[in-house]
Amino acid sequence: MKKALTIILVLCLVFSSVFAQGTKEAAASTAEGTTNLKWALWDIASTTYYEPLIKAYEAKNPNVTIEMLDLGSADFMTMLQTQLSGGDSSIDIVTIKDIPGYNNLVKRNLLMNLNDKIKSEKVDVSLYGGTTDQISVDGKLYGIPFRSDFWVIFYNKDVFDKAGVAYPDNDMTFAEYDALARRMTSGTGAAKVYGAHYHTWRSAVQLFGILDGKNTIVDGTYNFLKPYYEMVLSQQKDGIVQNYATLKTSSTHYSGVFYNNSVAMMNMGSWFIATLISQIEQGKTEVKNWGLVKYPHAEGVPAGTTLGTITSLGVSNASKKKDAAFDFVKFVTGPEGAQIIAKTGTIPSIKDSEVVKIIASKPGFPSDQGSRDALQVAKTYLEMPLHERAGEIEVVLNQVHDEIMTNNISIDAGLAKMNDQVQKILAK
Repeated sequence: MKKALTIILVLCLVFSSVFAQGTKEAAASTAEGTTNLKWALWDIASTTYYEPLIKAYEAKNPNVTIEMLDLGSADFMTMLQTQLSGGDSSIDIVTIKDIPGYNNLVKRNLLMNLNDKIKSEKVDVSLYGGTTDQISVDGKLYGIPFRSDFWVIFYNKDVFDKAGVAYPDNDMTFAEYDALARRMTSGTGAAKVYGAHYHTWRSAVQLFGILDGKNTIVDGTYNFLKPYYEMVLSQQKDGIVQNYATLKTSSTHYSGVFYNNSVAMMNMGSWFIATLISQIEQGKTEVKNWGLVKYPHAEGVPAGTTLGTITSLGVSNASKKKDAAFDFVKFVTGPEGAQIIAKTGTIPSIKDSEVVKIIASKPGFPSDQGSRDALQVAKTYLEMPLHERAGEIEVVLNQVHDEIMTNNISIDAGLAKMNDQVQKILAK
């Protein structure tokens, strides 16, 4: 009897425990009532658009919470790949920082193929200016852009006004751009004004050549770059632009050159817009009146064709909440997310009329219609397209660009060197 009572007591305790645990879990589930999604990203403290995006999404989806996981900026893609490769299923939403990192994640099957969801959810990929085509792998898309900086021409209105020359417009061929830069060059010594400016990045010169869509920077043949090197070196020889070697050895930053009213036009990325506005507000630049126009283009190429970089969102293949994760991706990368991003002064991937209106209404943005129109692009080519050997190819292109621009090698010899060395890389 004693033994029987003991058994009954034990069973009661077991059932009580199970019931209590079940009640506890049920209560927790009821209390939470949400799907928690973890978003892998970087620089939470200094990035202004994360919180507004999350708040807006959670307001529309009260049963979902978004948790941010900061993996740091410097080694973000390496850290992300390491965690996902280890089978970490806690990460649902993946921020894709660069194209080489994207390629690595796709090769290792760490990202979800988004094609079916894009089709079923009727996501309009035409809104991304052709960049989704450039990051498709065998016809499959593993990420959707939500941020995209692109190249434009910044110009100094006061410099043009002083010279009595009409401002540049949004439809300049390279020949017209070159002629205008020459016309806008004046003075000598410290008072000299240069018609244009090229920073020491190879992209500031080489990528003029890919705007016609006939070539890419990873093809292994680079003779198509010759007319652009000829134009820029001729400008350099004639004093239309500052000397590359001097800029390189002095580590001159492009912003300083523009800030001191010494250049009329400068090709640069849209990321400089917010910086320039801020510097003017703080009185840290001599520039007061400035504007934007679309990038120059080759004959027959639509105005508004430009170069860009993208930041994308994807869904981890290991996530157990793929549908919910994609819904958040769809929101952030879509028109509504684009407007939220634009309100923080950041350029989103979608640049429709509402986004342009938001950016152009930012205090300090130029008031002229031409500058507003410059924000709308026709086609964006990635600065570095998707390729397994992109990193190795870039080393060669940077090195030979430096040799050509410093006149240590002729244009023809330099292009031949690029062809030879990159083709060897491609043959590996």
